[in-house]
Amino acid sequence: MADSRPPGRATGDRTWRGGALLAVGCALGFGALTLAVDWDAGSLTPARALLWIALSATVLGLLLPARVTAGPGWLAVRGPLRRRTVRTDSLVHVGRYGDVAAHLVLRDTLGNRLELDPGVLHANPLLWHELDTGVRRSLERGTLRRGSEVLARLGHEIDDTNARAVLEVSGLS
Repeated sequence: MADSRPPGRATGDRTWRGGALLAVGCALGFGALTLAVDWDAGSLTPARALLWIALSATVLGLLLPARVTAGPGWLAVRGPLRRRTVRTDSLVHVGRYGDVAAHLVLRDTLGNRLELDPGVLHANPLLWHELDTGVRRSLERGTLRRGSEVLARLGHEIDDTNARAVLEVSGLS
């Protein structure tokens, strides 16, 4: 299977590994506990063991965070089942949905669409920089028709968070 990303340097989510390790730990813990309880009850059979292993794999699939990468002009989100990529330099729409579990929806001129947790952008300034650079190109080209205010608001949130972090580290807050 060929890689659909354009050439260029890639920036990844630096918090993904911790989330993935937590998901693996939870799935292994769930599997070990269910197997131990079933074994202790004397009802563990090969079919039940297979069931618990399958349920543990399902827990892993549900808890495993999406892996976000970006490069010049593109952003990709890889989930457990598929990968979605958009061209950030030719976006046509950006939307933010939800308050508690907010997510961004990005669409490009090629019809590609992806959903992204804005918390990933808060935690990864380099990913935000790649997205912001692509959005500026989309605005210059006139392709981004809806959603520039959503990204401007998100940019202010990220800048405020980073400024607070710098002030706390320096002891000024």
